[in-house]
Amino acid sequence: MSTARHETPYELGASRTLWELVERRAALTPDAPVLIQAAPDPADDRTLTFERERAERVAAGLYGMGVRPGTVVAWQLPTRVETTVLSFALARLGAVQSPVIPFYRDREVGFALRESKAEFFAVPGVWRGFDHTRMARRLGAKGVFEAYGELPDADPAALPPPPSDGTSVRWIYWTSGTTSDPKGVLHTDRSLLAGGSCLAHALRLTAEDVGSMAFPYAHIAGPDYTVMLLLYGFPAVMFEHFALPDALDGYRRHGVTVAGGSTAFYSMFLAEQRKLPPGEKVIPTLRLLAGGGAPKPPEIYHAVVREMGCRLTHGYGMTEVPMITMGDPDDTAENLATTEGRPPAGMEIRVTGTDGEVLPPGTDGEIRLRGEAVCQGYLDPAQNAPAFDTDGFLITGDLGHLTPSGHLVLTGRAKDIIIRKGENISAKEIEDLLHRHPAVADAAVVGLPDPERGERVCAVIEQRPGTPVLTLDEVTSYLRGEGLATHKLPEQLEVVEALPRNETLRKVLKYKLRERFSPARGR
Repeated sequence: MSTARHETPYELGASRTLWELVERRAALTPDAPVLIQAAPDPADDRTLTFERERAERVAAGLYGMGVRPGTVVAWQLPTRVETTVLSFALARLGAVQSPVIPFYRDREVGFALRESKAEFFAVPGVWRGFDHTRMARRLGAKGVFEAYGELPDADPAALPPPPSDGTSVRWIYWTSGTTSDPKGVLHTDRSLLAGGSCLAHALRLTAEDVGSMAFPYAHIAGPDYTVMLLLYGFPAVMFEHFALPDALDGYRRHGVTVAGGSTAFYSMFLAEQRKLPPGEKVIPTLRLLAGGGAPKPPEIYHAVVREMGCRLTHGYGMTEVPMITMGDPDDTAENLATTEGRPPAGMEIRVTGTDGEVLPPGTDGEIRLRGEAVCQGYLDPAQNAPAFDTDGFLITGDLGHLTPSGHLVLTGRAKDIIIRKGENISAKEIEDLLHRHPAVADAAVVGLPDPERGERVCAVIEQRPGTPVLTLDEVTSYLRGEGLATHKLPEQLEVVEALPRNETLRKVLKYKLRERFSPARGR
């Protein structure tokens, strides 16, 4: 039976709510830094400690505005100390938080506000040239207030007792909605604590480490990472706007030991490493790259270890389940390169066939999940029935298999399978091979409509700087040499300056490639 549960000695602990975890950490190390805001000018760097007084004062200010337990508060804020403090304050009140990625605009933001029925909306004002306050007014948002630098403030003596129930829905996260309207994903404090604590245990960090947040704090990875900081008592460097090479000074200045985010981040760090002379490290203190959220070609793992001289652990997660599996830093190179790691205690993985039957290890099928970190469903109840099976497992739409050791191997998504003349072709298989080519910086493979084949295979690549432009014949010849079956070879090659990506974990937006290169669109 292809079902895995990886038992570990780690226990989630007695914290029932996020605020309880904040209180426990504040009691242990109140003066230790938890967040370091890296600014372009080092003199402007700011540090937040684990003490809880500021969050309690902000909670009192929000309470004075009318925020109560269960009040829905949406916030669209960048990755800043103030954002974390506001989120802690809302957790202290037991409000329902609806984080919105700061790069989203009228369509996505309006949808989130309407669907969540948010009673308050925190915005950064004008940020990176865009007026969020004006957009909020335009959308008819309720209770709009700016929370970029100044936060509500009042005497916490008037606060009601903090929430004690960690199983009520207190978070609404939004899927990316790249091909349809976003889905509102319902989480509890307990499900976010489960995801973050599993990440902490998997990476086995210590109080001496220095982490980093280069991704939007409004992403599900925000609380995931924050829980890890609270559990282990180490700080992270925050980047309000992440861009390389500009951010490297912040990594170096604060001695970051753990960095990452997703596969795209690994590639960006590698690109900077390749600009340096042999023997010089792009981040001298770095010992571990870690992330998830997008497929990791094995060659990226080997390149990081070989060229950056650090370890790389990659995991598997999604908005519905912030952590599903994670690589163990001390695992074998083979497992770290070719799998997504193993599930933690409390996470069950089933690999099933099309009719729901459980498949044996080594057999590809659809991945289904059940455990503490799984969401409570969707804001729209109509979306729940097709998303969960009769045993309560979340149907992910991802494809893969479990190894005999319980490691998970992802092989693609059900919708990312190209059907050419009735044969199923995995886009990921071709992408992994393309990443080995010395001239390829990144690659995405999509199926395009074809009147004769049903779909044809189209490879879209970014090339490494200074390499001759590749041709389709060169690419297919290379793939043949790597042993790829003839019916899987690309029939179309497109070389682009940059693959389209989202603004969170920089996943490639394949729907945009299909739109751009499908024949009906014209080119």
